[in-house]
Amino acid sequence: MKYAFLSLCLLLTTSAGFAQETKRLTADKHNEYGLVFSLPQTHLDLEVVATKTTRKAGPYYQYAEKYLGIPGAITQDSEEWSLTSVKVNPYGVPDPDEEYLMQFKAGSNGYIVLDENGLLLSINTEPAVDSIAPTAPKVKTKSPLDNNDYAKVYSEELLMSASTAKMAEVAAKQLYRIRESRLNLVTGEVDELPADGESFKLVIQQLDEQEAALTALFMGTTQTETVVKHIDYLPIAESTNEVVFRISDLYGVVSADNLSGAPIYLTLKITEEGQLPVDNKGNVKKMPKNAVPYAIPGKAEVTLTDGKKTLFKGEVPVAQFGVIFGLDPSLFTDKKAPSCVTFYPQTGAIRQLGK
Repeated sequence: MKYAFLSLCLLLTTSAGFAQETKRLTADKHNEYGLVFSLPQTHLDLEVVATKTTRKAGPYYQYAEKYLGIPGAITQDSEEWSLTSVKVNPYGVPDPDEEYLMQFKAGSNGYIVLDENGLLLSINTEPAVDSIAPTAPKVKTKSPLDNNDYAKVYSEELLMSASTAKMAEVAAKQLYRIRESRLNLVTGEVDELPADGESFKLVIQQLDEQEAALTALFMGTTQTETVVKHIDYLPIAESTNEVVFRISDLYGVVSADNLSGAPIYLTLKITEEGQLPVDNKGNVKKMPKNAVPYAIPGKAEVTLTDGKKTLFKGEVPVAQFGVIFGLDPSLFTDKKAPSCVTFYPQTGAIRQLGK
């Protein structure tokens, strides 16, 4: 049985080859008018977004319902992870078994454009650039309970209270005074309003921050952040319910062999195999002499589930499930009207062929 290659990595700006650098190679005397390139092997980038939720209990949580009349205060600190989304994007990696030499005629001025890894992107023209923006992680939201940040709103009376119960009582009274002050400002029931609109916004903002800090002392806080990881998957053959990664309540996205997490399964089914082109009579066309190779990829349906719910389902092109054919090299070496062609870097298939 063939197994797909898997690797787990942190999000990088060059992840999955989406940040593409190119290089142009021109046929001339120093390379004897021969240019080397590779066709791709299709990999799948599994972009996994997971959300971490951190709950913190306030020091006066046991008095929340008594003084604020609000049930449901967080009573203990906790952390948990959940899977937010999974996307699948194909991309090309040079296939060591598909390296070729393209021979130009002397004086033809032909050239090819490769990506930074040597994949063929175009001949005699600039390549088309596909831009796939990776999902950016979201930083952890702030909490008034971080580093005892709430202490900056403590009044002298609260600091001098002799017990936790008394501190909770004073904090609740301070909270109600802040709410009353804000209401009076909004309704204009104060002796003197702020000088201008910006000053008014600043005062309201400060009151909101003080209220949030005091409320957190009773109700606690919930913070969220997202982490983005990329898993490299090389499809070699059909696969059913293959564990590709796991989601752990403690550690988030972990590798397939880390049993601390619940498994995420991948099923891959070949839906179309690439076929060699045929002529009008239905006979397979003959490969041109010294042909410039390109891929006719197949297709596969990829499904990701947690065992109950489908997380992703879609069809992707895959070079490995196709065949290699070739273009007549004379198309590109004609000194008067050379042809040009662009390719899909994910599969090595022809994107556009013309003059």
